Amino acid sequence: MIHEKPKPDFHKALQSWFSAQGRSLPWRDNPTPYAVMVSEFMLQQTTVAAVLPFFSRWMLALPDVSALASAPEPRVLKLWEGLGYYSRARNLQRAAKAIVNGFDGKIPHDLELLRSLPGIGPYTAAAIAAFAFDKPVPVLDANINRVVARLFDYRENIATAAGRAFLEQAAASLLPPGGGRDHTSALMDLGATICRAGTPDCPRCPLKGFCRATEPATLPVKPAKKAVTPLTEYCAFASTGSRVFLLQSSGPRWKGLWLLPPGEPLAPPLLTLTYAITRYKVRLHVTASAPRPEWTDFPAGALPPMPSPHRKALASLFQKIPVGTSELF
Repeated sequence: MIHEKPKPDFHKALQSWFSAQGRSLPWRDNPTPYAVMVSEFMLQQTTVAAVLPFFSRWMLALPDVSALASAPEPRVLKLWEGLGYYSRARNLQRAAKAIVNGFDGKIPHDLELLRSLPGIGPYTAAAIAAFAFDKPVPVLDANINRVVARLFDYRENIATAAGRAFLEQAAASLLPPGGGRDHTSALMDLGATICRAGTPDCPRCPLKGFCRATEPATLPVKPAKKAVTPLTEYCAFASTGSRVFLLQSSGPRWKGLWLLPPGEPLAPPLLTLTYAITRYKVRLHVTASAPRPEWTDFPAGALPPMPSPHRKALASLFQKIPVGTSELF
């Protein structure tokens, strides 16, 4: 049950810890609305460590909303290459175009206006409002969900409608009167470093005096993970001289990206690798092939935007096989 808002000692303890232990992140150290928006799109289903190099490269190439809105889509996808979930990159550019066309190039701070933008749902809108505009609004990512569930000893499934409603109400009850940026950042960092998944480091937690959890390692309660489904894919490696043949995906997976073309299942593989995507574990076999008219050739040193598994397969093949080796065919 949620009672009165926490006393000032709660916020004092949290902010004191954050001032000493909070992470330095580029979108946090310079929280311009554009930097925050880019980081939030990149961080969807992706870790901070994985995002950091992509964020720096992106901001150098596309430093503001106008630059992103006017960039050719292949360039946007190339900058995103390796982050996965490429619909995020397209939605980010669509949002930038909507901001240029509908908001004079200025990212709105109102939650409802933010949610009207392509690719921005309730969580991303709240995160932009908190981090870019310092608004005290509840922001519920995986780390904060875990912290809140433990603070309130919430023992129901957080993925249900009732569970989500509880977390929203509980997180709102923790908000300070102002200063949403530091409060939300502190809760996120606490969940990432102290109140982590599995067994938390309770003795070091600045909020241990406010926490109701008696068995924190069992919280939050989540639905069982979906089973991983194995898949097998066959792709073709074809080259002439120093050029490699690819085929552009029409979707839905990897729409607009360039792939190794479909391969022959009965041919002996030149290379086999495995990768994971959503709830699938894919075993990719790459076989040799002669070029076909419907395939497009690219210089091996200047490849178009490609998904990571196919790009990694080509990199491995380039090490093993000189491009254009005629003995393959």
